[in-house]
Amino acid sequence: MAYELQGQKVAILATDGVERIELEEPRGALYGAGAASEVVSIRPGEIRARQWDMDPAGTIAVDRLVSDANVNDYDALLMPGGTVNPDQLRMNADALTFVKAFCATGKPVAAICHGPWTLAEADVVRGHRLTSWPSIRTDLRNAGAEVVDAEVCIDGQFTTSRSPADLPAFCSAIVDQFARAHAAV
Repeated sequence: MAYELQGQKVAILATDGVERIELEEPRGALYGAGAASEVVSIRPGEIRARQWDMDPAGTIAVDRLVSDANVNDYDALLMPGGTVNPDQLRMNADALTFVKAFCATGKPVAAICHGPWTLAEADVVRGHRLTSWPSIRTDLRNAGAEVVDAEVCIDGQFTTSRSPADLPAFCSAIVDQFARAHAAV
């Protein structure tokens, strides 16, 4: 099943401060499974990536502004972490509108590390099981999520992981979950 995501298009919601490996490694796994992806952001041009939140890690080209993005153009949503990235996204009305609308479709959503922070702000985690980086678990609980400490947590449309250390399991899980969702359509 080398191309189980053939014909699918994934939105990768990110901005400055994104953890580079949490964007690039899942994007590579999706590409390897046949999916296309677009980096959707709150500003045009390029976003500045980080490594372990502290060190500059180059830039990543933005394909589309979130204010111009339509949830109907995508089959799945990927939300990488980095502390600054989701903190900025959760303060942006266009990003929150996009996330809420995307989650309302029932299509698969994957978030890693601090990525679920934006989901909490969008008020879409209530009643769902999620995992994340430890420092945002209280925020997720306060938003109504059941928080678990697991390499990968799959609950309905949501697939979440804790950190870059979980990327091998996360990448495998999102390819599988995105393929299952597409096959069910």
